Amino acid sequence: INIDFKISEGPKYYFRNIIWSGNYVHTDNTLNAILAIKKGDVYNNELIYRKITFNPKGPDISGLYMDDGYLFFQIKPVEIAVGGDSIDVEMRITEGEQATIDEVTFTGNLQTSDHVVRRELRTIPGQKFRRRDIIRTQQALSQLGFFDPESISPNFIPNQNKGTVDINWSFTEQSNNQIELSGGWGGF
Repeated sequence: INIDFKISEGPKYYFRNIIWSGNYVHTDNTLNAILAIKKGDVYNNELIYRKITFNPKGPDISGLYMDDGYLFFQIKPVEIAVGGDSIDVEMRITEGEQATIDEVTFTGNLQTSDHVVRRELRTIPGQKFRRRDIIRTQQALSQLGFFDPESISPNFIPNQNKGTVDINWSFTEQSNNQIELSGGWGGF
């Protein structure tokens, strides 16, 4: 049995204009440099979302804002015009207020003392919220060896009215206690 699939992908579309609206903190040039999509590039919706939310291979728009305290930041790409084979995209931004960290708590440390966890925290009450501090704290806690690295997770409790966020770090302890005995015996 032969099965032949006839696939019609349709026409290829390209980026034409990328328009920014609602951005007051960062200029269009800065945002365009991070987005790194040029006029004439092949249209790729997945690429847009990766560049605005979380780009594992480089900077992204959300990271730029969240590293400056804009936890309540939102961005929505909207296709506003399609002409021929080209698409105009408007990036609608709501920056919101900068958030400060109000309370930092942690759960799951049954054997590990609180002060051991606190000395590794980069998220300190009263400081401006930064995404990079969350990532660094997560790395520092996993390098202690006391907790399962996959279970370490920050839970955010934002309060947009007050402009604050509470962070609850939850983790699961793993066994790292070791005992080693050795002995020897010799003689005639």
